Amino acid sequence: MFLFAAKLIVGSRALMMNSKLETDPHILAGKVKALALSVGFDLVGIAPAGPSKYREFLRDWLDSKKHGDMKFLEARFDERVDVGTLLPGAKSVVCVAVNYNVASFDGPEVNDLGKVAKYARGPDYHTWLKPRLYDIGDFLRASVPGSATKCGVDTVPVLERELAARAGIGYVGKNTCVIHPEVGSWIFLGEVITTIELPTDTPMLDRCGTCTRCLDACPTQALSPYAIDASKCISYLTIETDSPVDPAFSKQSGQWLFGCDICQDVCPHNRRALVSDDPRVAAKMGEGFSLDDVLSWDEKTYHDATRHMPLRRVKLQQWKASAQRAKDNYG
Repeated sequence: MFLFAAKLIVGSRALMMNSKLETDPHILAGKVKALALSVGFDLVGIAPAGPSKYREFLRDWLDSKKHGDMKFLEARFDERVDVGTLLPGAKSVVCVAVNYNVASFDGPEVNDLGKVAKYARGPDYHTWLKPRLYDIGDFLRASVPGSATKCGVDTVPVLERELAARAGIGYVGKNTCVIHPEVGSWIFLGEVITTIELPTDTPMLDRCGTCTRCLDACPTQALSPYAIDASKCISYLTIETDSPVDPAFSKQSGQWLFGCDICQDVCPHNRRALVSDDPRVAAKMGEGFSLDDVLSWDEKTYHDATRHMPLRRVKLQQWKASAQRAKDNYG
């Protein structure tokens, strides 16, 4: 596993142009990692493409309706728990991560702040992560003719956190996030599944220890050690469902408008996490919006405020519902 602090100064296009038949898997793995760093990923590791060890856990989790209204998680179950079903003949998964822990946006102070999760304050990460994953996939196929690849961010049915942990990107913490000891959990994940068998990296040891800060801090008690009831999570309540929010959770959602960072904010690893200066993840807004402003949005102001950002995932009506709930909780 490579860390971005030791990035290699190698042009991605040069690597792509110089790709050639490579029979030594260790040399190819080194080239793939160098390419991943050169195109802008901060962490890279390689995982074996075996079936998930969480198949039965996921089946029980879905049967218990802990995914709430997220019906898409029920679909393509066999692919989700085995990348070899998603890409027949898969042998390895190149896993990457980008640090999105950026400096605070220098904007006007908002008195009636409705909070937005940190990952959503910048440009839509899908638009710039995918092309760089495709670069890695193109390189692999050019290096080993006849091989196949499948790329994904968080729109492909794979258990990306398990794969990232297998690849040594970090370990899955009690808050269910992938945590790197130096970068923390403020990371976007991506994968390139390949039919090429590459040497794999060593998974990290769990460093949560006896810490329970994330579990204790969760307002809706959505977390238990290494598991989450998504139907109770504030991120789910403000993003993934347009159903009426259970009054038991409405007050607990506080001033959150879009997502929630509480379980990450309290993590000791994130208190000393490295800060990224990557312009691709730079914040385009402050910590949130004025609640009164959101409640007054029309379609044009909504589109202007959320253009080219993950925020566009939530429709205007849901934004207003979350804003009203946060306003009721304000003070």
